[in-house]
Amino acid sequence: MTWNIPNVLTILRLLAAPAVAVMFLYFNRPWADWFALVLFVSAAITDWFDGYLARLWKQTTKLGTMLDPIADKAMVVIALAVILGYSSMSPWLVLPATVILFREVFVSGLREYLGDTAGTLKVTRLAKWKTTLQMVAIAVLFAQGVFEHYLGMSAYGMDQQLVTDILEGRVEDLHGLRWKMMGMVISGHAGLWLLWLAAGMTLVSGIDYFSKSVPYLKD
Repeated sequence: MTWNIPNVLTILRLLAAPAVAVMFLYFNRPWADWFALVLFVSAAITDWFDGYLARLWKQTTKLGTMLDPIADKAMVVIALAVILGYSSMSPWLVLPATVILFREVFVSGLREYLGDTAGTLKVTRLAKWKTTLQMVAIAVLFAQGVFEHYLGMSAYGMDQQLVTDILEGRVEDLHGLRWKMMGMVISGHAGLWLLWLAAGMTLVSGIDYFSKSVPYLKD
């Protein structure tokens, strides 16, 4: 194994994937949301840097080629599991997450079955775009959790009617409820739309990989 900077970044990203879930075991919310968001975004940024540096320094290795897609999938799958676990399990969130998870498992199974001929399923530009979009959507959804819990903390102990009056502008907003609510709503809707877009792109990518593998699946 070659321990160069691109490979180290890839391995750190792989380790960051389960660490996102661990944040919710050792920290209360919204700190857990903050730490998960920062960790996830930092790890996602390394996804671009490790590939760029490997090409720039001509340090592309078999280890990096193998671990890079695994790290990406681990990040997406674990982060989606965390978001689903702490969400209201809305079908509008569950459905795109299911499409993404199914595709990742299906394509990984195809690669394992094809063995030596799995080179026909090399990572495409479309697959890179869908991974980027998945990570952006997940980061925005983590941000929604931050706004949601700051809103809950600010409104804690308030009468529901008072909260409604503040949000509707009838009472002075001394605790920033309105901007926290706006941040929660905007990030929630934006994250959901981005996740649906990522799911569509993920589905197209999966169909593309399957069509390329069909000739190798015939008896």
